[in-house]
Amino acid sequence: MRTDLFDFELPAERIALRPSAPRDAARLLVVRPGASTPAFDDRIVRDLPDLLRPGDAIVVNDSKVIPARLSGRRIGRGDAEPAIEATLHQRLDAARWRAFAKPGKRLAPGDIIRFGTEGKVCLLGQLDATVEEKGEGGEVTLAFAFHGAVLDQALEERGTMPLPPYIAARRAADARDRDDYQTMFAQQDGAVAAPTAGLHFTPELVAALQAHGIALHRVTLHVGAGTFLPVKAADTADHRMHGERGSVSPDTAAALNNVRRDGGRIVAVGSTSLRLLESASGEDGTIRAFAGETAMFITPGYRFRAVDLMMTNFHLPRSTLFMLVAAFCGLDVMREAYAHAITAGYRFYSYGDACLLFRA
Repeated sequence: MRTDLFDFELPAERIALRPSAPRDAARLLVVRPGASTPAFDDRIVRDLPDLLRPGDAIVVNDSKVIPARLSGRRIGRGDAEPAIEATLHQRLDAARWRAFAKPGKRLAPGDIIRFGTEGKVCLLGQLDATVEEKGEGGEVTLAFAFHGAVLDQALEERGTMPLPPYIAARRAADARDRDDYQTMFAQQDGAVAAPTAGLHFTPELVAALQAHGIALHRVTLHVGAGTFLPVKAADTADHRMHGERGSVSPDTAAALNNVRRDGGRIVAVGSTSLRLLESASGEDGTIRAFAGETAMFITPGYRFRAVDLMMTNFHLPRSTLFMLVAAFCGLDVMREAYAHAITAGYRFYSYGDACLLFRA
């Protein structure tokens, strides 16, 4: 499909720079394709238990965001030491990461980047990384001088939360983001972007859902920074997705299959949970245990097998995420829904409001 079909105009003031407080006070636009008027229902996230049915199951992503944005300088190539910013997006092994570097043109294989000069980690002193490979669009493979738990501690110490570009361009990450850009479900280290639909949940909301007979299950998909990359190709068929590692446990797969068998619906919280469940499902809709990488790119025409409803934030124009929700509800429906949200003053993107989508 033509990429420009997924374009829309968004006023800058609609981009949220901080989340709602409390989290479940965010607005929630309910979208029911093919429903009688009104097709759009303006609610708040706290209403979610009343919008679902007993026997339904919510699936959340329990990936934990690491402070993956690093600032440093290139060393060892003459007197000039240009500043380099690197955003880690995929761990390869105990010491190696793929990253997006800026400015990538200042780097070549064999270069060393020094991130900081002091550290709290015993004997660490500084954190150096060697550029092993250089790809397209500023992507590099970094081999760090430390590995395992020592490297993890060094990243925790030096890194900042990898706020999306549309927020980072307007303000720097600060101490509040360490909590704000993390869901209450975060357990498994490895994400470099938050599964943002999960940011709206509170313990009180989870308790209300469970009291309403709605189960909650966890899966893990480590979101990569590639989620923010625009689709530059003129046609969606020419876009390459970055792979992300994820897992669905055998117990979770069995529980979700039982939900469907008993007439309940599966509600994916976020595009990450949805793509992982669809990657783990067979043609008959049966969900299987999964552990590996997925680069699933969902566009209109895709036949959904595992997910019945989806809760998600409002996404960037021309993004793979907007293409996914257009596949779920229909492109015309989602263009109308976004136009309604803009007019009604909804807050967009990672720290913004949410929508609850019923599958077309």
